[in-house]
Formats: sequence, structure tokens, C-alpha cells
Amino acid sequence: MKIDIVERGGYKVSQHLERIITEKLERLNKYFGDEEVNIKVVCLRVAKQEKLEITVTSKGLLYRSEVTSDNMYNNIDIALPKLEKQIVRNNEKRKEKKAKGSKQENFLPFEFIEEEPEELPSIYKKKTFDLDPMLIDDARFAIERLGHDFFVFLNAETGRINVLYRRKDGKFGLIDLNY
Repeated sequence: MKIDIVERGGYKVSQHLERIITEKLERLNKYFGDEEVNIKVVCLRVAKQEKLEITVTSKGLLYRSEVTSDNMYNNIDIALPKLEKQIVRNNEKRKEKKAKGSKQENFLPFEFIEEEPEELPSIYKKKTFDLDPMLIDDARFAIERLGHDFFVFLNAETGRINVLYRRKDGKFGLIDLNY
């Protein structure tokens, strides 16, 4: 298990806090066994609040929790049960999937409708993440777990970057990028 602790926004992580974060995150090892697990912990100060962001990646699966409060120690106690719940729920879904047998859905190609906006909005937030190879079904689970409408991933079957998105009718669409 590899744990990276990042300080941002003027927040300084003490040795005591770093030790507590490491000890508590190592408890998640029981869910992953011998799998390689990378955990990125971001501690930052936003206005007068302290924010903790934890991102766990393993075999292309992503688990994430964000918590903001007055105290970083409280953030840890709130964020870890959220992560644990995501991991347990995903493990149960994977077991159910194996029991039923896996079927890939046929995805319709994405159609672009070009409309020129009068004024483009500015970029509000920027995120950077590593693309780990995963199957389309795993990307669908990630969308459900994270509550997002889309998910960018490296398709383990094709070796290409794909975008899986949820349509308004509840079905999924897949964008296969040529580059």
C-alpha cells in the first residue's frame, strides 16, 4: 500500500497527523489483499475550514471521499467510513456479477451536435489523475459509486482511452477516442 500525503493551501501536516492518517488507512488493506493500492491524501485549508480529500486506486478501480470541517482529525473519522462503505459495496457487486456471469452491453456511438456558444465559461476546477486499465463494467461501477455522469478510463481490452457517460434516458454511452 502506497500512501502519498499532499499539503495544499498553506496547510501543514504534523508528524502526529501523518501517523494517524497512515495507521487508519492501512486498515483498508484487509479489503485489497495482495493487490497494489495507491492512496493520495490531500490536506488543505479553504477559508477557515480544513478539507481532506482521499483517493484510493487499485486495479483500475477508484474510491474517493472529500470532507470539510473545522478539524482535520474529525475529517479522517468521517472520510474513512465513507471509503470503507464504497469498497464493501463494490466488492459485493463484483461478487454478484461473477455469480450471474458477465455480459457486455452494446453501446451506441456518441453523436455530436455542434452549437457555437456565444461566450465560453472560464475553467472553474482542474483535476489530474492517472489512467489505470479497466473493463467497461468496472467503469460503470465507478460511475455509480462516485455519482458522476461520466467517467474517463483506459480500456483494458483495447488499450485506448474511453469516456463512459450516462444518458438522460438512464442508458450508458461510450466514446472511443482516436488519437
